[in-house]
Amino acid sequence: MSKYTRLHYKDHVLHVVDTPGHADFGGEVERILSMVDGVILLVDASEGPMSQTKFVLSKALAANKKPIVVMNKIDREGNRAEEVEGEIMDLFFALTSNEDLLQYPVFYASARQGWVSNNVKQLPGKDVSPLLDAILEHIPAASDPSKLTKPFAMSVNTIQTDLHLGRIVTGKVETGTVRIGDRVKVLTREGSAAGVETTMKVSKLFYLQGLQRVDVTEANAGEIVSLAGTEAGVTDTVCAPEVTTPVATIPISPPIISMTFGPNDSPLAGKEGNKLTSSLIKERLKREIENNVTLQLRPSSDPEALDVQGRGELQIGILVETMRREGFELTVSPPKVLAQIGEDRVEREPFEEVTIDVDAEMQGLVIEAMSNRKGQLLEYKDIGNRSRLVFTVPSRGMMGFRYEIVTATRGNATVNSIFSHYDEVNKTEFQGLKTGKLVSMETGKATGYSLMSVAERGTLYVAPNEEIYEGMVIGENAKQGDMDVNPCKPKKLSNVRSTGSEEKVQLAPPKRMSIEQVMANVDDDEVIEITPKSIRLRKRILDSGARARWNKQHKPQAK
Repeated sequence: MSKYTRLHYKDHVLHVVDTPGHADFGGEVERILSMVDGVILLVDASEGPMSQTKFVLSKALAANKKPIVVMNKIDREGNRAEEVEGEIMDLFFALTSNEDLLQYPVFYASARQGWVSNNVKQLPGKDVSPLLDAILEHIPAASDPSKLTKPFAMSVNTIQTDLHLGRIVTGKVETGTVRIGDRVKVLTREGSAAGVETTMKVSKLFYLQGLQRVDVTEANAGEIVSLAGTEAGVTDTVCAPEVTTPVATIPISPPIISMTFGPNDSPLAGKEGNKLTSSLIKERLKREIENNVTLQLRPSSDPEALDVQGRGELQIGILVETMRREGFELTVSPPKVLAQIGEDRVEREPFEEVTIDVDAEMQGLVIEAMSNRKGQLLEYKDIGNRSRLVFTVPSRGMMGFRYEIVTATRGNATVNSIFSHYDEVNKTEFQGLKTGKLVSMETGKATGYSLMSVAERGTLYVAPNEEIYEGMVIGENAKQGDMDVNPCKPKKLSNVRSTGSEEKVQLAPPKRMSIEQVMANVDDDEVIEITPKSIRLRKRILDSGARARWNKQHKPQAK
C-alpha cells in the first residue's frame, strides 16, 4: 500500500509519497498521482527498466507529472549505467512526445550507502542533497497563492480507522484552508452528496513527519493531511458546504480477473476459524473495497457468496491471506478472466506484456512454457550472463505460470507483467495445461502405510495423521487426469510373521503450497478451502460417484 510523509529542506516542505510498482496494485498508482506534482522514477542500474517501470511511468506521463530519473545501485560491479540510460530514453520516447516531460534530469545513487550524484564520473557522492535540490528546481510547487482564496476542497486517497477518532481520511488539499471545527460535506466522484446530505465537523487534523504523527490546527492548499470527523470514502471529495463540484480524479482501470468468496462448507468447516458466516465475510469484503478501490464486488449466483474482481492473482491472494490471518474460514473459487464484449458482439480477453529475466542456458524452458500458453516473443536481448525475454500472452495463459516457471528454473527466473490490450482468445487451446490430481475417496486420518502406495502415483500434499475427507485433493498426479485414491487404508494386523510385514514407512515431506501457488494449481471443478491453519484443495462435488456422473454428462463432445 502507498505511504506518505513530509520532510523539511532549505525552508521548503517536501511531501513524499511511495507507491507499489506491481501492476496488480496499479490503482494505488493511479489515485496517488492526483496527490503529487512530480515523480521520481527509480531504476536499477543493472536490470534497467522493467514491466512495472513502464506501467508507472506511463501513468505519470499521461497525468503530465514532471519526472526525475534516479539510477540506483550504481555502486555495484557490473552495472550498465550507460546502456540503461539509453533504455530509459527509449522508454520515454515510446510513451510521450511532450518535450517538457522529455527534459528530465538523471541522477546516480546508492540508497544503501546514502548518496546521490548528478555525474556518473564523480562517484561516490557525498549525500542526497543533489536530488533534493533537483526536486526544488524541477518539480512545480504545490502551493499556489490563488488557491488559498477559494473554498476548501480535498480529494480522499486513503482511509483508515482509529478506535478513538473513527474514520480518518488522507488526501491533498486542492483549494482553500481547513481548520479544526470547520463544517464540511462529502461529494462523490459523480458530484452527488454521499449518504445523508448534512455537514460534519472536522475533529482532528494531523500529518506524518518521518514516522511521527504531528497534530496541527489548520492545513492549506498544497498540503497532504489527514483529518477525522467525516464518513468519506476513497475518491470522494471533502469540501466546504458551498462547494458543488468534486475534485477531478484519475479514472481507475477496470479489473481483469474474478474469484468467488463464500463461507467454508467442507466437512472440516468450523474447526479452526472463528469467523464463519457469510454475513461476516460480506461485511469484511465491503470494508476492504472502501480503501482498495481497484477491487469490485458483484453478486454471485450463490446468494451466500460474492464475486471479488481485481487486477491480478497477487492482489486477491493478499486479500485472502489477510482474511485468513484474521480468523476467517472461506471457500474461494478458481480465478476467472473477465472478458469484454465490444460493439461487434465479439468477446475479447485481456493480454499481458510479460518480461522474464533468466540465465541464458535456461531460456529454452521459458520459451517452451510460453509457447504452451500461446505467448508471442516480442523482444530478446542479453544482459550480462542473463537473458531478457519479452512476450505478449493472454491473461488466461498466465494463470499459474509464475509458479510453473520458477519451479522449472529452480528459482532462477524473474517474472514481471503488465496489462497490454484486449483481443480474441481461443479458450480450447488452454486445456490440459495443468496436471491431474490425486483425490481422496475416503474420510478419516491419512495413514503412512496407505500414503506409501499413493506417493508412487505423484506428489503428496498431506502427511500421515492429517484429517482427510472424500473429495479432498491430497496430491498431484504424475499423469494427466484425476485419480481417486484411498489414503486412509490401515495396515492389517496379524499374529503371523512374514518377511515384508515389518517394512518401514518412508515418505518424502509433503508439498506445502502458499495461497498464490494453490490459486495457480486449482482447476475449474475445484475450490480452495481457506482456514487460519490450513489451505486445502477439494472438488466442488465431494462424492466420487456423483462427480463421475457429472463429468460424464458434461464431457465435451468430439468433433
